[in-house]
Amino acid sequence: MNAEKPELKKLFALSSEGRKYSFTLPLKNVIRIGKRDYNIELREDEKYGIHVLWKNRRYPVEIVRTKQNRYEILFNDISHIFTVETPFAMQRKKVLGSGKGRSERLVVKAPMPGKIIDVLVRENSQVLRGEALVILEAMKMQNEIQSIVNGTISRIGVKPGQNVMKDDILAEITVK
Repeated sequence: MNAEKPELKKLFALSSEGRKYSFTLPLKNVIRIGKRDYNIELREDEKYGIHVLWKNRRYPVEIVRTKQNRYEILFNDISHIFTVETPFAMQRKKVLGSGKGRSERLVVKAPMPGKIIDVLVRENSQVLRGEALVILEAMKMQNEIQSIVNGTISRIGVKPGQNVMKDDILAEITVK
């Protein structure tokens, strides 16, 4: 009998500061810092809750908020916000972000045709990189379109219920 190996899936965690960390699923109990690997354990029990055990020390972990691929966790009482991205999504972010250095205003376009389910921001509101701007439904899936920069919403180009085509302008962001 031939035991099947689990398929490894490469993903990326993007911090709110723009740092990129790669990892594979299923997760291993090893982390790499620099060029050195360290053994860790993720545990959960009634006394300590969820915690990471590293070098015989406990570091508490609390999942504060999740929304689609965006997570906010408290690790050892320090808040961390990050998104989990596929290699395809990373390439898309790179292409969409390639023009951001040329002007003060970033145009956020629809990555695919679909229907706007919700607009999550208002004109003149401040947005952070990774913050959701609109929910776009395409092929019966709801996609959160996020800001790739910190800035101010200068224009919203869509309304809930509106159908959009690929590359239609969803919003414009004035970059800080």
